[in-house]
Amino acid sequence: MKRFLFAPVAMFLALSLSWAGLARAQSAEDVVWVQIEAQPSLAEATDRARAYETLLDDVSGFSLGGGWYGIAVGPYRRADAELVLRSYVRDGLVPRDSFIQQSNRFRQQFWPVGANVLDTGVIDPPAGFETEAADSETTPEVTTTPLDPAATESDSTAGEEPAETIAAPAPPGPDETPAEARRSERALSPAERRDLQVALQWAGFYDAAIDGAFGRGTRASMGEWQSANGYDQTGVLTTRQRAALMAQYNAVLDGLGLQMVRDEKAGIEIMMPTAEVAFARYEPPFAHYDASGNIGARVLLISQPGNRDTLYGLYDIMQTLEIVPLDGPRERKRDSFELIGENGSIISQTQVSLENGQIKGFTLIWPAGDEDRRRRVIAEMSKSLTRLPAVLDAAAGNNDAQAIDLVAGLQIRQPKIARSGFFIDSNGAVVTTSEAVASCTRVTLDADTDATVVATDDASGFALLKPESRLAPLAVAEFSNSAPRLQSEISVAGYSYEGVLSAATLTFGALSDLKGLNGEETLKRLAVKAQPGDSGGPVFDDNGHVVGMLLPRTDGDRKLPEDVSFALDGAVILKAAQNAGLNSKMAQSTAAPIAPRDLTLRAQGMTVLVSCWE
Repeated sequence: MKRFLFAPVAMFLALSLSWAGLARAQSAEDVVWVQIEAQPSLAEATDRARAYETLLDDVSGFSLGGGWYGIAVGPYRRADAELVLRSYVRDGLVPRDSFIQQSNRFRQQFWPVGANVLDTGVIDPPAGFETEAADSETTPEVTTTPLDPAATESDSTAGEEPAETIAAPAPPGPDETPAEARRSERALSPAERRDLQVALQWAGFYDAAIDGAFGRGTRASMGEWQSANGYDQTGVLTTRQRAALMAQYNAVLDGLGLQMVRDEKAGIEIMMPTAEVAFARYEPPFAHYDASGNIGARVLLISQPGNRDTLYGLYDIMQTLEIVPLDGPRERKRDSFELIGENGSIISQTQVSLENGQIKGFTLIWPAGDEDRRRRVIAEMSKSLTRLPAVLDAAAGNNDAQAIDLVAGLQIRQPKIARSGFFIDSNGAVVTTSEAVASCTRVTLDADTDATVVATDDASGFALLKPESRLAPLAVAEFSNSAPRLQSEISVAGYSYEGVLSAATLTFGALSDLKGLNGEETLKRLAVKAQPGDSGGPVFDDNGHVVGMLLPRTDGDRKLPEDVSFALDGAVILKAAQNAGLNSKMAQSTAAPIAPRDLTLRAQGMTVLVSCWE
């Protein structure tokens, strides 16, 4: 089935949506139509109208001007037209990009033959529509404005590989001559001329400025496109060829249901892929539009009152969320910011700005590997965003689901693994378990300082880390200069609950043996009930000196008692640190037993949370 939908759409959106009332039985605002499609020839439009009449009631066809002919159903009151549109799109009877049209956009009627219904007033919709109702209280209005194929920013498509050329449909009859094509071209608006350059650029035939000026470069690219699509290479696109080019350009958006959504509570009107996302809830400062289609896309509308401090705080908070992966550019300006995050599953892009005390913007979360469609959707959303007077009420959210790892209903990004470590020199170098840094794309200390792995020893089970920015630890490990006594009291400092608590905790136990179960001299056996998060933490003797580092439990084929743990001997860590050029040190003398309060302060000042991110 041939349809040419996008060139007339560009023409319609280029026209102003405000217009004077017509002297009819109903006001111009009340009399509307559901436009289904447009065709570039009267013969084909008549065939399509005849086909639709077998499926739908009240089908009419009108001249649109510029050699185009539209097919519509109506005329209806606006509320009735919206019900008809939703029902027909839902049932698959009309294309998803059908939209509400006003009577003054139509010229002479060609279907049904001899009819003239433009001045007859509204009619009732087909039976059954009067029973439908929209939930206007909770669901934002979807304004069925058709997709405007206006150009995206030129830098969003520059440098891309040429897209596979889609063959233009064969014209049913003679096309325009070059002279006729030039005359029809002169009627194009500046925006429509730029649209064509963007489409040529997307197709891989044009790489110059998007300025709407059809010079030698544009003419050459038009000729190359004509040749690649089986047309005579004249360098001047006919009306039909322009429609085919724009149809190719917009084909990537087919099925996404790009329509304008007006969210009065959030105070935002924006183009959205309504076939893939639907309103779910408000969790200030976000209006959540969750996945409703097959590809798994999501949209957040961002709306809150505030100033630059609020904007900068939001910039920081957004980067802690799971929906904003770590990899990708970030840019914060005086009154706006943009975030792009990418991993193997998703790409998210956030654009936010501050105007007149209101912070508004959006986030698009899209599956990875679908970059052509994602970029086009982002471009449509970005250029269509309109700020309305309202701002999202901080009390509008649903407070039923509360958790420390949620922000406004969004999951805070969690590390792949979180373990303990401790400072071993005054510049902030840290030792932890090799398990804690295996297969990480990023390692952080206390969740906010990036660290680099400088040495690992998988056989011994430790890794040495250096912070990427110098730190000033409150306490640094002093390694014991003598072997501890058997059965003496020891304590382990660590983030037992992997960061749920804001500081390290102490777990007390005893030294069971100076060797491992198989006689390993580099291990010490402990009687202590440690948690997985404690792994990598320092093991203290009763003087507050470090005798080793707690290792993760690896029972293997044997199940050890719960209170059996092992520590890597501190001498092994000290030697490795000194070989790596770190200023680690051994305790100068054997001190008296340390007071519990002093031990707690030392342990908390020395122990850090080591997080592995992917």
